[in-house]
Amino acid sequence: MSPPNTAAKPPTLGVVLCGGLARRMGGADKARISIGGVTLLDRVLTRLRPQCDRVVLNANNAARFAHTGLPIVADSVPDFAGPLAGILAGLDWAADHAPKIEWIVSAPTDCPFLPRDLVARLHRTRRESSALLACAASGSQRHPVVALWPVSLREELRHALAGEGVRKVEEWTARYRIGITEWPAEPIDPFFNVNTPEDAAEAERIAARYPDL
Repeated sequence: MSPPNTAAKPPTLGVVLCGGLARRMGGADKARISIGGVTLLDRVLTRLRPQCDRVVLNANNAARFAHTGLPIVADSVPDFAGPLAGILAGLDWAADHAPKIEWIVSAPTDCPFLPRDLVARLHRTRRESSALLACAASGSQRHPVVALWPVSLREELRHALAGEGVRKVEEWTARYRIGITEWPAEPIDPFFNVNTPEDAAEAERIAARYPDL
């Protein structure tokens, strides 16, 4: 048996961003919303675990996710600084606990249909475009939170967050060369995300119509 092609997909840490305030869901715990009998969090973990060497959750309330048995990493930047703070937490965790892992891939907990080739394709895009970062897209729309990040950028990100007050993902990534990986949005968008009760109902319909997703 030939060895795996590690050049195509180097060791990668999966970071599931669970720290959103879910305002459009009325403050409901998004991670526990059930789609087709499976919670959003479990759906995301089912997709990411086979693609990543390890997976951690970014959340500021560890007790909510203790049942997963996964490492829970909190933001180091106060006042719910948004997804960039969660990405920084993942980068720091990798540097402190998994020094052989030089890349993290981030994904929100509300994307139940993530591609099964997400990590491999992001790495391929990053490599082929000589980019420092790689971001997912579908239907010509970027999904800046679904992206590949080098651990080597953690101090630059920390300065942007704590020293400059940067909060928008694309404001920060605009400083670097970024590769864009496009997925088709049909028959369903693999980055469909659940932000409202209506979105949850639509995800339920999608899961019923495409059970093999």
